[in-house]
Order: sequence, then structure tokens, then C-alpha cells
Amino acid sequence: MKKVMFLGGSIQQLPAIQYAKKKGYRTILCDFLQDNPGQYYSDEFYCESTTDKEAICIIAMQKKIDGIVAYASDPAAATAAFVSNKLNLPSNSFESVLVLSNKELFREFLFNKDFNCPKAKSFKNLEEAIRSLSEFQFPLMVKPTDSSGSKGVSKIDKQEELYEAFNTAIFYSKNKKVIIEEFIEMSHEYMVGGDIFVVNGKIEFWGLLNCHRSKEVNSLVPIGKSYPLLIDEEKIRLIHDELQKVITLLDIRMGAFNIEVMFSIDGGPYIIEMGPRNGGNMIPQLLEKITGVDLVEATVEAALGKVEELKVRCSFPVDSFFATYIIHSSKAGRLKNIIFSKEIQGNIIDKFIFKEVNEKVEIFDNSNKAIGIIFLKYRSIEELNFKMQNMNQLIEIQLADIE
Repeated sequence: MKKVMFLGGSIQQLPAIQYAKKKGYRTILCDFLQDNPGQYYSDEFYCESTTDKEAICIIAMQKKIDGIVAYASDPAAATAAFVSNKLNLPSNSFESVLVLSNKELFREFLFNKDFNCPKAKSFKNLEEAIRSLSEFQFPLMVKPTDSSGSKGVSKIDKQEELYEAFNTAIFYSKNKKVIIEEFIEMSHEYMVGGDIFVVNGKIEFWGLLNCHRSKEVNSLVPIGKSYPLLIDEEKIRLIHDELQKVITLLDIRMGAFNIEVMFSIDGGPYIIEMGPRNGGNMIPQLLEKITGVDLVEATVEAALGKVEELKVRCSFPVDSFFATYIIHSSKAGRLKNIIFSKEIQGNIIDKFIFKEVNEKVEIFDNSNKAIGIIFLKYRSIEELNFKMQNMNQLIEIQLADIE
């Protein structure tokens, strides 16, 4: 029986564990949270931090695992590569994965290899950052160097806002480093997001999607994805070329990568993120509904060395309009009810609610605070755009006060 280790057992990481169980593989889960839901689906559970490379490696050696998966987790991706390299398991090099999972290293890589890259610099303390502000032009982005899911990310327009933004970023940073970079003005309505999949050093699956954000709560946190992609073919080709260039330069051989790309008002493509893992917020499931390609299956099987057998090539359908929407709240409270209007009910093709009635709901300032996710199918691009832009009028979140 094949043994697969999983790093992280959150609700959004369950699909990979569930797939492995369905295939009859023995599943070994590591997660530092004692109340993670993944432990109830796994054969074995170890309460261990997924960023503790040496501790995870010891467990992996003791259990004689055949593969390791860091599904939808940037911080754990480097650990998975480290362990795989040590045990000679299928993987990319630890050094390459580390570049992609750390914002400081990734920005340095992009700059040194002549990609478009915003001016950026990393800091360990606020005083050093303040002294360097004269080198930058506002507005600025302030981010943890090693977190994902938009956690700890802020946009600031003046120096007075740096104190709160820096402290927020460093709170979410495990290595206690913050990166400040100049804001890029986007020339199109939606950031390009989604997942790609690499087989033998070549990107075989291109799952590019529109990334929707809301100005109501936090304009930096994604609230959904949609298809078809609303940029022209020339821009799509440029994205393909830039991403493949990264893959080639880093000698990436296999696996899923979650990407965010944008075009500036000057016209150039900027790779904002290229996480060495599947996307969160159920991006793989949306792409499967659109294309029929199961990226969860591909990720687990690639970790077991079954790269040649993967079926990840696909063609995207014409005149099909799909989306996900993250159910969230602009207020804190206890969940009473979620009311879906008649206008949106007919578009919902799947629904996942993470919160129980009377459970605490937090203000949606990062992806961990989602109430749920719905999958939608529309009849036209006009209907998609209108409803995605007006979802707060189509879905009502009823909350009770926290006592």
C-alpha cells in the first residue's frame, strides 16, 4: 500500500486527503493545529508544524512514505520539497521551491532574471523600513515575506499608515520579515489568477481565471474566480511565455502552481505570485467543472511519481460561464442564516458552507475567514459580470451580536 504524507489538514485541504483515501493509499497527516478537520479523514495524525522541516523529515523516514503533498499551502511547500529531496522522492528542488514560496527571494529572482518587477525591499524592523521610505514612491504594498491567502497584506498611501501595516504583516510572518514594494496600477479590470500544472518541465495545463475582489471589506482579498478570461489573446500568450520562462529557469519538473499575473498601465506583464502548490478557495474544483481535469488527482499522483500517466491536457469550452464566490461578512457576529435570493439560486451548481448556525463569524480580511464557497454557472458574460459585481445584494448574511 502506498503511503502519502499530507502537510496541513484544514477544510480546504481535505480534497487531497479524501482523494488518497478513495484510492486506497495510507494517509499520514501533519498539522500543528490540534482541532484540524483533516485528522478525522486520515489514517494517522501527528501534531507537528508543517514548517518544521527536520521534524517532518523524521516522521517521513519513520513511516517510509512514498510521497508528500503540501496541498494549497505555500509555507508547507518548501518543507515538502526538503523532505522529498532528502528521501529521494518525486519533487522539485528545495532551492527552487523556496524561491517561489518566499516573496523576498521571488522578487530578487525576477529582478535578476530581467522580468518585470516592482521596486521592492525586505525589512526585519519598522525603524529600518521608515528610514528607507524615501527610496519608494507611494502607494506601497506591505506584505509578510512568507504567508499566503492575502494574510497580513496592506496597501498604504502615506508614511503614517506604515506602522499598522508593518505590524500586521510581521504578525503573519513566520520568519518575521516584511517586504515593501511599489504598487502597480493595473490596466485591466481583473487580476489573472488560477492554477497551472507542470509535467516534465513543461506547463501542460493552463487554468487561467479572472480574480474578483471586493472594495466593501478588503480590496486585496479575493472573493471569487470566473471564466472565461477577460483579456485578449496576445496578453494570454505573454502570460504563457513568462510563466514557462520561470519554470525553465528554475528547472521545475512537475506539479501544480497557483499564479497571479497582471498587466500594468505601461503594458508589461507582472508575475505577482507563483505559489508552488494548488490554489486555495477550491480553484482546482472550479477548473475541474470547467475542463474535466482533476488537479487534485494530478497533484497526489505526481507526488507518487506517476507523472507520465497524468491526464492534464484539456481544451476550455466555448460559450460557458463559470465562477466561484466566497461567502463572507463585512461584520463580526454569530451566524444566524444565509439567504440566497431567487435571482442567484438558479445559478448555484454546488455549495460548501464552512460555518454552523450560531458559530462565530469574523470580518473577511483574509481567506481564512470565509463562511463558505458557492459554485455558479451563468448563461452569458453579461449575467456573470452583473451578478458577481452585485453579489452582496443577492446573498444576505444574517448575524446575531456576539455576547
